[in-house]
Amino acid sequence: MTDLLSRVLSRRTARTSDAAPPKGPRESTWRLCKELSPLLRLLILTQLAFNIGFYAVLPFLAEHLGTAIGMAGWLVGFVLGLRTFSQQGLFVVGGWLVDRFGVRPVVLAGCVLRIAGFAWLGYAEASWTVIGAVLVIGFAAALFSPAVESEVARQAVAWEEDGRGPRTRVLALFSVAGQAGAFVGPLLGALLLAVDFRTACLAGVAVFVLVLAGHLWLMPQHIPGRVRVRGRGGARVLLRNRRFLALCCAYGTYLLAYNQLYLALPDEVQRAAGSQAPLSWLFALSSVLVVFTQLPVTRWAGDRLDLRRSMSAGLLLIASGFVVVAAARPAGWTGTAGLLPAAGFVILLTVGQMLVVPAARAWVPDLAEEGRLGLYMGALSSVSGLIVLAGSAATGFLLDLGLPAAVPWLVLAAVPALAVAVLPRREKGAGAAA
Repeated sequence: MTDLLSRVLSRRTARTSDAAPPKGPRESTWRLCKELSPLLRLLILTQLAFNIGFYAVLPFLAEHLGTAIGMAGWLVGFVLGLRTFSQQGLFVVGGWLVDRFGVRPVVLAGCVLRIAGFAWLGYAEASWTVIGAVLVIGFAAALFSPAVESEVARQAVAWEEDGRGPRTRVLALFSVAGQAGAFVGPLLGALLLAVDFRTACLAGVAVFVLVLAGHLWLMPQHIPGRVRVRGRGGARVLLRNRRFLALCCAYGTYLLAYNQLYLALPDEVQRAAGSQAPLSWLFALSSVLVVFTQLPVTRWAGDRLDLRRSMSAGLLLIASGFVVVAAARPAGWTGTAGLLPAAGFVILLTVGQMLVVPAARAWVPDLAEEGRLGLYMGALSSVSGLIVLAGSAATGFLLDLGLPAAVPWLVLAAVPALAVAVLPRREKGAGAAA
């Protein structure tokens, strides 16, 4: 009884301290980092470094393939699609390998493959060599990401069970690190491209060598509490898990909406500004919002919303972003005024993302089988990726139909709004409130 009372008081104290507004996002981030275990700090810093190395090269790949290699446009698109498939589509394979062999060997293998892939890409001059390098680069992420994401999610649940605060705070910090890497990486790549593309690739290699060395030195051989599963049948049970598949479908609608940054938004910016130059500023706006406001948003949601309500609110905000553009399209504004709806869309989409992503990742441990968190984390990305693949083709068809300007945006708004009804109901006692 005394032990139970002390645990209740410790959780109440943690919630009371969480309720105090931070003095600023930087201080909150630094304070949270100091509270994390060494393993969590390693994994979060690794996510930052991995994204810096990745985004220093990949945003410039299409132009390199078209100009330096001389590939036709369709072949460039095919190569980029292969990279996405070898990464997102194979996350479930990486997750299964994590459950079978543990986090450390899979992370190390992913780092080695990423080093080999980027070095190969830097020297590739023929189409078949580029395709081989891109496949290696994609599969490296399919190994690395499920391993890191599943262990961060497992550690976040332990953090919550210890009464330190909602698990979403840890997962939000993980998102901040990834977004910061996605912001810094292209800036580094742009500087290195002043030399040539090969230099950018070799800089990426150097980053991944440092990541590999860090994990060889700091990653424990066996992580306490992590159980390896050697039996079969996990995939069959997963496919019968309706609540998890419902979560995947809802998360997939978010990813489909996020993909409109690269499909529907460029068309809108081109119409309003006469060029796509403002796109880079809108992408930067999204990254800066995540880096500086993700933790305050997560803290606010953690005091008021459980995981389902957090995802619901995020999906509805994303839907409202599409509605903003749809409502403004009949006016036909151009110039600076014409870009305001696009900026509103980016802001609402990003705030919705900040609610949806940590909540979805925090929910998976409650739905996964014991010992198969890697498989379920990988499946979340793979199933959602299939939804994005089918949905993006449908979106492209919709945009080409010549419908009234507002209609495609209203259809896109309906998708995340309807996904709220798909979200599974949370079982009583399944995890703590987000």
